[in-house]
Amino acid sequence: MSNLMVDFIISLDGYASADGWPGLWGMGGPEYLAWLDQEGEKRHTTLMGATTYRLMSGFAEEMPDDPGFAGLTAMPKVVFSSTLDSPLSWKNSELVREDPVRAVRDMKRRDAGHLRTLGSLTLCRSLLAAGLADRFRVVVFPVITGATGKERIFDEYPDVALDLVESRTFDGRLQLLEYVPTVLDGPPGTGD
Repeated sequence: MSNLMVDFIISLDGYASADGWPGLWGMGGPEYLAWLDQEGEKRHTTLMGATTYRLMSGFAEEMPDDPGFAGLTAMPKVVFSSTLDSPLSWKNSELVREDPVRAVRDMKRRDAGHLRTLGSLTLCRSLLAAGLADRFRVVVFPVITGATGKERIFDEYPDVALDLVESRTFDGRLQLLEYVPTVLDGPPGTGD
């Protein structure tokens, strides 16, 4: 049985991106980039929605020699979409039109490999709410993008208790926080 990690990079105030800011908020230091390049970080199937697929496949096409995008191109990718057409142009990408919760539940049951999300806020929210996420990991970048931030990550999420299982600091400023998530029916003590 495989496990699923919901994986985000975020600003301190919980945004996935911000207008005018470079990728990784311009803070992708050598320790963090080396960690991303480790073999263990590449051994998984990447799950994403159509918007993330369009964005990332466009970057991969524009920068085919970039090591990060070359590695992502080589990985198996599953794209959940009702708007894209098969075959997908990005190498090693499979289009799935069925309900992502049902499809990922089946993938977890039948496959032994690791699954990890890439962006795709709506997909991540639905997988977490369905109780399919085994791990929830964020890398927090030390910026506040209140004026320019877009794509608030945690809006419309269910209540979730998080048990910390790993933490790490990269380049003296980026914080990795990895948790085991438990979806709650409400605040603790209210369901008694």
